Amino acid sequence: MTQPQADIPPHRYTAELAGEIEARWQDFWEERGTFHAPNPVGPLADPEHPRANAEKLYVIDMFPYPSGAGLHVGHPLGYIGTDCFTRYHRMVGRNVLHPMGFDAFGLPAEQYAVQTGTHPRKTTEENVERYRAQLRRLGLAYDGRRSFATTDVGYYRWTQWIFLQIFNSWYDPAARRARPISELVDDFASGRRPVPGGRDWDGLDPVERRQIVDDHRLAYVSEAPVNWCPGLGTVLANEEITPDGRSERGNFPVFKRNLKQWMMRITAYGDRLVDDLDTLDWPEPIKLMQRNWIGRSTGAHIDFPCQDGVIRVFTTRPDTVFGATYMVLAPEHALVDSAVPAAWPAGTKAAWTGGHGTPAEAVAAYRAFAAGETEAERTAESKEKTGVFIGAYATNPVDGAKIPVFIADYVLAGYGTGAIMAVPGQDERDWEFTEVFDLPIIRTVQPTEDFDGKAYIGEGPAINSGFLDGLGIADAKKAIIEWLEERRAGSGATTYRLRDWLFSRQRYWGEPFPIVYDETGLPIALPESMLPVELPEVDDFSPKTYDPQDAQSDPETPLSRAREWVEVELDLGDGPKRYTRETNTMPQWAGSCWYELRYLDPTNDKTFVDPENERYWMGPQWPGDCGGVDLYVGGVEHAVLHLLYARFWHKVLYDLGHVSSFEPFRRLFNQGYIQAYAYTDERGTYVPAEEVSEVDGGYVWNGRPVNREYGKMGKSLRNVVTPDEMCAHYGADTFRVYEMSMGPLEVSRPWETRAVVGAQRFLQRVWRVVVDEQTGATRVDGTPADEQTHRLLHRTIAGVREDMEGLRFNTAIAKLIELTNRVTVVGGANAPREVAEQLVQMVSPFAPHIAEELWRRLGHSDSIAYSGFPVADPALLVAESVTYPVQVNGKVRGRVEVAADADEAAVRAAALAEVAESLAGRVPKKVIVIPGRMVSVVV
Repeated sequence: MTQPQADIPPHRYTAELAGEIEARWQDFWEERGTFHAPNPVGPLADPEHPRANAEKLYVIDMFPYPSGAGLHVGHPLGYIGTDCFTRYHRMVGRNVLHPMGFDAFGLPAEQYAVQTGTHPRKTTEENVERYRAQLRRLGLAYDGRRSFATTDVGYYRWTQWIFLQIFNSWYDPAARRARPISELVDDFASGRRPVPGGRDWDGLDPVERRQIVDDHRLAYVSEAPVNWCPGLGTVLANEEITPDGRSERGNFPVFKRNLKQWMMRITAYGDRLVDDLDTLDWPEPIKLMQRNWIGRSTGAHIDFPCQDGVIRVFTTRPDTVFGATYMVLAPEHALVDSAVPAAWPAGTKAAWTGGHGTPAEAVAAYRAFAAGETEAERTAESKEKTGVFIGAYATNPVDGAKIPVFIADYVLAGYGTGAIMAVPGQDERDWEFTEVFDLPIIRTVQPTEDFDGKAYIGEGPAINSGFLDGLGIADAKKAIIEWLEERRAGSGATTYRLRDWLFSRQRYWGEPFPIVYDETGLPIALPESMLPVELPEVDDFSPKTYDPQDAQSDPETPLSRAREWVEVELDLGDGPKRYTRETNTMPQWAGSCWYELRYLDPTNDKTFVDPENERYWMGPQWPGDCGGVDLYVGGVEHAVLHLLYARFWHKVLYDLGHVSSFEPFRRLFNQGYIQAYAYTDERGTYVPAEEVSEVDGGYVWNGRPVNREYGKMGKSLRNVVTPDEMCAHYGADTFRVYEMSMGPLEVSRPWETRAVVGAQRFLQRVWRVVVDEQTGATRVDGTPADEQTHRLLHRTIAGVREDMEGLRFNTAIAKLIELTNRVTVVGGANAPREVAEQLVQMVSPFAPHIAEELWRRLGHSDSIAYSGFPVADPALLVAESVTYPVQVNGKVRGRVEVAADADEAAVRAAALAEVAESLAGRVPKKVIVIPGRMVSVVV
């Protein structure tokens, strides 16, 4: 029930007073640069700063995409958490860098531009300013000088520069690192490295040399199977596709097509991306997700000769090669066209032909069928096995057997080699295929005696495998790999589930590639002096989209229509020539792959980050340390995409000597989510959550019953609560305290607006410790606190410090509430200054505005942000007495209080005296004293 206005004391801490205090202190911080962090060198260096040369702490949040809807109360959860953490560490003496930027390229702004004709830059910049205002209203202590958006031309100039570093590099497997492409050319020219195909470097023409070099680059153009989404008019990365094979954005079907696209050779870093996870302080589930996505497998490549070449397969079970009774190629496999004969060979079974008169007809029809399936549909476990014989046979290298070659949709061109040897005796999927196509089965592992199934996937000795018979699986693998290598029929190998990163998008609103093409059609890097390559003005921002089911459609980009920009005359060192610009743009991931580095030196126009600033903020701190950001906070949904891509870019920059850290984020913390109830009417339509009432155990909207469901907060669910509303009704400090007190930061929790008042009442009690609500006067003095309060104060200091270090903000707030309640109860007319001041300092990370105001009223002229954090007196943390529960035969029969330093004999005597009545004269068989915890008496 709302208190009548006339009954509210004139100086009570209300939402209105909070709003006035918060606005004033936000202006104060901004005007004085309170949260500016000094760099070692450059324009942002400040030798006079109170934290110059102090121990550093670098903390960032996964920066947001600035949508038109703005923030809801779930978005700032992590931001407030890192703000509390960094405010605490600033107080304890560290030089804290805590910036915030915006991941601003993306599809929503472009789609809005398509619908309205509004340039996406205008929409994006308006959204960024709205976000900045909302974040400022929350009192977040960012260094505003370091804020940027990935769409800023000055930022994406350096994104393009980093792309050029990757383009102009190759991965040297022997050195296990990237090297400049110029060193590869020198190796070819000098003969230190053999030219692919065994040709002489000097005998190659310039175009042939360029083609060979381009095939080694870490960024390269490839005609490869890609995920084409006609409904969006663009190609998607594997990670942008849902498990059911549709686009994450728009839910359109996605098809495999061979198209010319930019790729990043992330697979070259597969081993390092897996191995270096061990150096990171990350949640184990996130590490596991990355390991699984990279999917490192060890086994062997085996070559199966066929009429027009060799079919190379990768298998983790080379020991089963004697059981390979057929082969399967992906329908898109390059060898299929050359291997298909004019007619079916003798002995072809009817089930193998798909009912077609020739192999070519069967292959063409099956390819058309497979092209209409999504990847998820092709690989579904429950899917009926389909395929056709291509009319050709391969030779098993271990026994010379001729085995038929099929194409089938469950083999994908983009995984492994795009071909498999099928061993139905040891693989359930292959067994199912043999049942459909009447193919032979040879077991190569002896099943156990009680086995009564089809394919056997367990342990056992090799059988039907020639010289491998009798060996266990591990020994058989080793033996067959040695045999294959001796005869050059295969080799041990490691492969990855990870595919090279598809880096092209057929969109307008993205970073342009710093690439042009000459008359050869090969890519040429622009010199750094021509950066940035800016987006041209266009009339139509949309790529050409198609019927979502039109799998054979081709991309047409918005930039390709800007002919004056596309066709350009440049002098790249050999006189003015006509060139064609790349008309794809980079994916949204590009800008977020390196932003943690730009925060360190955002005003530097000579390099992307000064080496000294990078070493100070992100360099390794001890032998074996990977370096990187000290704490990175964000959602678990970025476990694979952003984090994997950012690690790859960072490792390339490390290899090339541009950074001293070999990982971008040393410690990762995943915050939970704020969830909310949503309500649907009888039609299943969502209704405004704030208009729903609870009546007789049910829920009603406009007099009609509605159904309640629990999940995420979102505009479409009509259950959004904004931080703006909370700040208006309660104040930013109350909102901050409520979000931090709801539960552990890493755990998702339900939003309950009615519960916010509890946080407000806590802050009102803190206010009353210092301020007289009737007069506004400060009500503290030098009277010492009573012994109990004094000890509680120091226990609170110790506990809050420990909680802050561990990001346990909810338990820290609980301790502060306990201390505040004690001071309120025993404070009398005035609170002891020693308690009031230290309480205010401990509250300040959570509620910084009210803390600054009270600190000023306590007579301090400087910001509380640099006042120091209270330190507990160890002598006051020792309990004076300990209470022991006393059990008799397992049941508590009494409690005894003894001095904390009492020895075991004293505790034993006191315990026996306490339960003498329960013992009734019986002599205990045993008395067990567990120091500080309990006494157990056995009779």
